[in-house]
Amino acid sequence: MGSVARVGHRVLVVDDDPTVSDVVRRYLEQAGCEVRLAADGADGLAAIAAERPDLVVLDLMMPGIDGLEVCRRVRRQLPGLPVVMLTALGEEADRILGLEVGADDYVTKPFSPRELVLRIRSVLRRTGGHNTPPVAPARLTDAELTVDTARRIAQLDGAPLALTVREFDLLVFLMHHPGHAWSRAQLLDKVWGWQFGDQSTVTVHVRRLREKIEQDPAEPRRIRTVWGVGYRYDPLDEGAGR
Repeated sequence: MGSVARVGHRVLVVDDDPTVSDVVRRYLEQAGCEVRLAADGADGLAAIAAERPDLVVLDLMMPGIDGLEVCRRVRRQLPGLPVVMLTALGEEADRILGLEVGADDYVTKPFSPRELVLRIRSVLRRTGGHNTPPVAPARLTDAELTVDTARRIAQLDGAPLALTVREFDLLVFLMHHPGHAWSRAQLLDKVWGWQFGDQSTVTVHVRRLREKIEQDPAEPRRIRTVWGVGYRYDPLDEGAGR
């Protein structure tokens, strides 16, 4: 199956179903990952704090501290930690809520373990992980908004922005293509690498991104809605992205 990105990525699987956890563990280990299992949300939070994994696979429905609350706490403390959420098939509201609290991606149950590995590979490819060598710095600037793509750091007025993996990827892609209107299907393909999928994923990420980079998210000046098409990035600075 090949490695997920580089051998040795540490993945934490948080799921109260031991059968699901064991299947996911075996597939991820075959893909070259080091896998740690946590049986509930409390155990998962403790493992995240102690071991700082490269990615978390997180079940939505668990007794005690559920996946949504785990994700909320992770986003407050480690906004850049990739989270792939497992949700029940057909529960669109739950999937959207998972994205709202900061999940980078989701896979619906019952799922193909190979699909899950592919989704994890996609996320890790963007973040690099702890084994990836440094790359040459690249900087995007739009007025008071600056993005260091090599270090994956975004700042607004000099203050760091707490962006998830997908939020960062979406921002960089849009800033690289100022003035171009993209449909949600195109953004799913270009940013997520999905040939098909729930387009509300894009809607949620755009909304979350606007809340972080726009002075007034209800009247966005950078990420504009193009009715009947999708979204367009309009720089405040005419030299943005150069």
